[in-house]
Amino acid sequence: MKLAPDCYNCLRGLIWQAVDLATVDTLLKCRAREKAMRILDNEFSYDQISIVIAAKIHKAIRDITGSEDPYRAMKDKEMAIARQLYPEIASLYGDDLRGSLKLAAVANALDFFREHSLIREDMKRMVHFVIDDLGYLEERLKNANKVLYLADNAGEIYFDLPLVKWMKRFTSVSYVVKPSPVQNDATLEDISKACLENEFKEVMTTGIAAPGIIFDLASEEFKQEFEAAGLIFAKGMGHYESLSEFPGKGRVFYCLKAKCKPVADSLGVPLNSYVAMLR
Repeated sequence: MKLAPDCYNCLRGLIWQAVDLATVDTLLKCRAREKAMRILDNEFSYDQISIVIAAKIHKAIRDITGSEDPYRAMKDKEMAIARQLYPEIASLYGDDLRGSLKLAAVANALDFFREHSLIREDMKRMVHFVIDDLGYLEERLKNANKVLYLADNAGEIYFDLPLVKWMKRFTSVSYVVKPSPVQNDATLEDISKACLENEFKEVMTTGIAAPGIIFDLASEEFKQEFEAAGLIFAKGMGHYESLSEFPGKGRVFYCLKAKCKPVADSLGVPLNSYVAMLR
């Protein structure tokens, strides 16, 4: 999905947020913002993908401020909220494949741009998929040699686990996270902090700290696994924005909440709709 006009202000807001989280030093803040804004202004094009610019912005802010994980405190809070809410939210859904898929989807309401109180309210609302390709998902699971489950935000890992376990009834599943911090995306460290390594069992990384998939920068291991997998389960808007630029060939299943108008428009659904879509 290419950039839309609304994406400029969103990326600008990301810069202000990331810089404020990265340092309290006024001089470093100014330097980081100036560098990040130059990247945004130079790179912004309607032929570009947002995550490519976002990845460059985050790297520049990390390099200037020396903060390797500006979102750490925010992620810890997000994970604590998710862990606390999980039993209550999980009780609203069945333990079948549809219930597990909806449980994974509702966690995509987690969003570092929004107040946690609003996130709590959203997650307590029942999920209705505006695009519902569950039947295709089950069919593909039965025939897939392997699934790559592309994780999104750190707090979602608790809600992803039941679906990962359901998928493992059909085939092997690798849970894919980021190798190092970027925004509030799930990393190997987050899996370890949650003490869920033994639950997920097969965990790998994309090889690149980007809020989505940038194939030119991803590890060879990930690219090989991506090509070989029978099904790619792609969680969140960042993965949709990047992977929708490539032919899906009927093996990419998107699970997300369309939290911004450009993504909603691209999908042809109302803003804040939940989508479970095979492409």
